[in-house]
Amino acid sequence: MDTGTLEAMRTTLRGPVIGPQDAEYDRTRQVYNAMIDRHPAAFVSCADAADVMAAVTFIRDNGLELAVRGGGHSGPGLCLVDDGVTIDLSPMAGVRVDPVARTAQVGGGSHLGDLDHATHAFGLATPTGIISMTGVGGLTLGGGHGYLTRRYGLTADNMLSADVVLADGSFVTASEAEHPDLLWALRGGGGNFGIVTSFTYRLHPVDTVGVAITVWPVDRTRDVLTWYREFLPQAPDDVYGFFALFAIPPGPPFPEEIHGQKMCGVVWCHTGDLDHFEEAFTSVREPGPRPSTSRNRCPTPRCRACSTS
Repeated sequence: MDTGTLEAMRTTLRGPVIGPQDAEYDRTRQVYNAMIDRHPAAFVSCADAADVMAAVTFIRDNGLELAVRGGGHSGPGLCLVDDGVTIDLSPMAGVRVDPVARTAQVGGGSHLGDLDHATHAFGLATPTGIISMTGVGGLTLGGGHGYLTRRYGLTADNMLSADVVLADGSFVTASEAEHPDLLWALRGGGGNFGIVTSFTYRLHPVDTVGVAITVWPVDRTRDVLTWYREFLPQAPDDVYGFFALFAIPPGPPFPEEIHGQKMCGVVWCHTGDLDHFEEAFTSVREPGPRPSTSRNRCPTPRCRACSTS
């Protein structure tokens, strides 16, 4: 992009346009995955949907490549494009909760932490991911699953409508009543159908949940995964768990004797009545997954204390 094109873009848009010569450029191109090192020709920080519409039109008319950044959490770095333009939605963050209708309207630049913070005040929630700094956009358009999924479905299942800027720069609202085919495509189809500037989600009554972490020595991984595959489908819908391989961090809730050790484990969430929390996880702690036939014994799994959050 030459200097003239960059300046023309700056005069067209309300939000700031950041180019390679600007002091904040290197900071702006950093994303969650530090392995990604791409150099867009410009970043457009859109102030509102009108900015997104103008940016899309300008980028198309000038034959430039386009990427969209919501939370910047994309593992493969799809929110950056070498020598093209990244439309940055981060200024468009915000959540409005309707506690009567049990819905939340969420800006395309919002993070999951923004959504959870706003809805929790009303004893409500919708299924999202497990990392608070994940952007709502990338998660939702990819389907989205997390702690509440077994009870309430995917994030995309709970998307009621979306405000979208299409490739021709026009603005539409996709819902069951308007452009239902577009809503169908957005529910897990990825981000190539348009730029979503706002999502509306269905909320559910969720206040306090029970959490637990169960860990085993890393050489038990095959046994644990085999057991996990059989256990979870028949578990109550209130019980959710995701498998992980990790080095135990040096701090609570993990006992000092396993700090720094490589372990496999499951992070659990219980969305039901907390009076039944211990009962729900009895089969997780004892006896735990059985060893494969090549093993001599089955070490007792370490279940770090069930707590509420």
